[in-house]
Amino acid sequence: MSLSNDRWITLVYAKVAEVLADTSLVVPTSEFSSIAAPTDPTFALAIDHTLLKPDATAVQIDLLCDQAIRYKFKSCCVNGANVEHVSRRLQASGVLTCAVIGFPLGAGTSAAKAFEAKDAVQNGAHEIDMVVNIGALKAGNYELVFSDIQAVVSAAGTPVKVILETVFLTDEEKIAASFIAAEAGAAFVKTCTGFSGGGATAADVLLMRKSVAYKPYVKVKASAGIRSFEKCVEMFVSGAERIGTSSGTAIMESAEAVAGSY
Repeated sequence: MSLSNDRWITLVYAKVAEVLADTSLVVPTSEFSSIAAPTDPTFALAIDHTLLKPDATAVQIDLLCDQAIRYKFKSCCVNGANVEHVSRRLQASGVLTCAVIGFPLGAGTSAAKAFEAKDAVQNGAHEIDMVVNIGALKAGNYELVFSDIQAVVSAAGTPVKVILETVFLTDEEKIAASFIAAEAGAAFVKTCTGFSGGGATAADVLLMRKSVAYKPYVKVKASAGIRSFEKCVEMFVSGAERIGTSSGTAIMESAEAVAGSY
């Protein structure tokens, strides 16, 4: 789809007005919203087990993989340099390899992001988490935001989650970014990188879920600052169907400790 920026502005304004006019608290049903405990096998399938620190070592990456395999998390989410290693470690485990693209700033060129995504997939990534061009979004250059996401979606050929970095955005910009990502073929819209302060909120998740509800196959991933099962539940109830966290193991170990206590 090739649209002028003026046309995108018209479409975005219409979507913003539609979503902001919806004052209901009704959230589309999620298979995760009824999870009552982290011991529910479904819970682990919502977790992207994450290690994105710049000083992460091979030993720490191996531990991440071992933990993900033990608890049967959905994926391990890592930087591009670690994708091939993680893919080999997770082979035949059922745990997916997820790579971040344009991380954490989102300010690279579309060509660079597309190349990075293609390279990650060739190295074994099953899913891609890319950072939106935040500056273009805030400037109202929606044509560029769309083409940037679409370039990564086309290059990846695998599910792409678009990180909005909600801590920088107004509600109107969150709606705009979610809508454009959905139109560009994203599988998920995601809250934050965790590198810019703040974190996921229930209000943002609900707003993003309402913004993409017209496309049932587009989901919401809540990420950044999620360190407890209770916080995960809050995100699920608000419409999230994936959680990005580096605290997945701590949550599971806490549940095991409680189950083993008397």
